[in-house]
Amino acid sequence: MRNFSLMLLSILISGVVFSQEELLSELEEEVVLDSTVTSAFKGLKIVDIESTKLAAQKDFYFVIAHRFGSIKGGIDEFFGLDTSSIRFSLIYGFTDWLNFGVSRSSYNKVYDITSKYRFIQQQEHGFPLNVVGFSSIAINTGIDEDDYMNFEFKHRLTYLTQLMISRKITEKLSLQIVPILFHENFVENDMQDNTQYALGGGGRYKLSKFVTFNIDYAYHFNRASNSIFRNPLSIGVDIETGGHVFQLHLTNAQPMYDAGFLTNAAGDWSEGDIYFGFNLSRVF
Repeated sequence: MRNFSLMLLSILISGVVFSQEELLSELEEEVVLDSTVTSAFKGLKIVDIESTKLAAQKDFYFVIAHRFGSIKGGIDEFFGLDTSSIRFSLIYGFTDWLNFGVSRSSYNKVYDITSKYRFIQQQEHGFPLNVVGFSSIAINTGIDEDDYMNFEFKHRLTYLTQLMISRKITEKLSLQIVPILFHENFVENDMQDNTQYALGGGGRYKLSKFVTFNIDYAYHFNRASNSIFRNPLSIGVDIETGGHVFQLHLTNAQPMYDAGFLTNAAGDWSEGDIYFGFNLSRVF
C-alpha cells in the first residue's frame, strides 16, 4: 500500500511539473510570435494628419473637434474664442485592420465618409514600419449652387487617398511620412488643377506616461501660383486619460476635414495668424 501511495504521488508530481513546463512553453511561444510594436501614436490623428493608429475591433470612437478663430484678433475677438468651427466624427473598428467613419464639419458644411486600413504592422524583429491606407469622400454642402452655372451634385465631391508610413523609433519617438493624392471636382480658382498632390510628415515625442508632443506638416506640390492659401503646419500635445485622448493644438488651418486643411490653410505662422483648437476622443 505504501509503495502504491508513493507511486501515485510520483505520478501527480510529474503531471504538475509537465503541466507547468507546457504552460511556460506556450507563454514563450506567444512572446516570440507576438512581436508587433504598438502605440506608435496615441491618437487617430497626429494633429491634422491621420496617424497609423486604428480603432481596435469593435471599438467605437466619438470625436469632437474644435477650431477657434485666429488668435491674431487679440482681446477684441478674445483670441479667437468668439468664433469657432466644429467637427463630429463617428469611427468604428470592424476589425483590427479596418475602420470606417462618418463626420460632419461646420466649415463649409462638409460631410465626409472615411475608411482606414492597415497593410502591415511594425515588428520588433521583423518588418520595421507601419503601413496604413486612408481614403475619404467629402461632400461640400455649403456651396450655393445658384452662384454657379451648370452646377451639379458631383461638383460638391472631393476624393482623397493617402498612405501613412510610420516607425516607432524608440519608446518616446515616432515619425511618419504621408504621400497624399486628392481630386476636387470643383475648384473656384481657374489656375488650380482638380487633381492635386501633397506630401505630409509628422511625429510625436513622449513627454511623460500620458502626455506627448506632436507636430505635422504637409507640402502641396501643385497649389495654384496665385493661391492665397498656405501649407498646413500644426503643433500640439496629446493627453491620455483613461478612455479619453485629449488633443490641444495650434495650427494655421481652420478646416478639419482632410482635403480642407490641405487646400484652405489661410493662417500665417510668421504673422501670428494661427488658430487654437482641440480634439476630444471617447472610446466605447
